Amino acid sequence: MQDPFEESLRNMLRSSEGEHDDARTLNRVLRTANRQVGAGDLFSLIGHWFQAIMLAIDSASDNLSPVSKKNTSQRSSDKVD
Repeated sequence: MQDPFEESLRNMLRSSEGEHDDARTLNRVLRTANRQVGAGDLFSLIGHWFQAIMLAIDSASDNLSPVSKKNTSQRSSDKVD
């Protein structure tokens, strides 16, 4: 299976072979890789954070419903014989 990220890094290395400045080329490739990996990690972190918030809201939703302290037992005069 082809990885588009890896392929883009290989293309960047191949395109700059004519310059013969390996240090600069490697620096540019590593900066690009670091940005792309960092962005992926950031989106993953936000996704996990959102999932945790949704779980917290879901578990707290039972406690948000109003509770009446009135006695709801039926009176004997309301019953039909």
